[in-house]
Amino acid sequence: MDNCIFCKIIRHEIPSYCLYENDDVMAFLDVNPTSYGHCLVVCKKHYKNITECDKKTLDAMIEAVQAISKALLKTYACGLNVLSNINEVAGQSVMHAHIHLIPVNKDGNKANIQFNELKDVPLKEIYDNIIKNI
Repeated sequence: MDNCIFCKIIRHEIPSYCLYENDDVMAFLDVNPTSYGHCLVVCKKHYKNITECDKKTLDAMIEAVQAISKALLKTYACGLNVLSNINEVAGQSVMHAHIHLIPVNKDGNKANIQFNELKDVPLKEIYDNIIKNI
């Protein structure tokens, strides 16, 4: 879709801190994170949400989720929330299928369904820390 922000990121029209990319999916840091390391796994083909994805796409998304999750767990020695909001009423703000990976630890790096945004997050530093573990 021409106006979809995730499609623009996938086409590299908008810069991102891309952690993982193949022919089917892309993973990048969320620019409005709820915790350090919060990232998104998105499919390259535009689907409204994960319920509309074909099996090949879902398989590719889960493979990326697993790879990035391992890197986040190693980077932050944390727990992890893995979630996908489906439809606006459930908190989906970008109507393009994606899965959130949100690190959680006992030091207050917690996600909640309210998605309180962190301010002044050093995305480059977070990117550098995670990318070396992929």
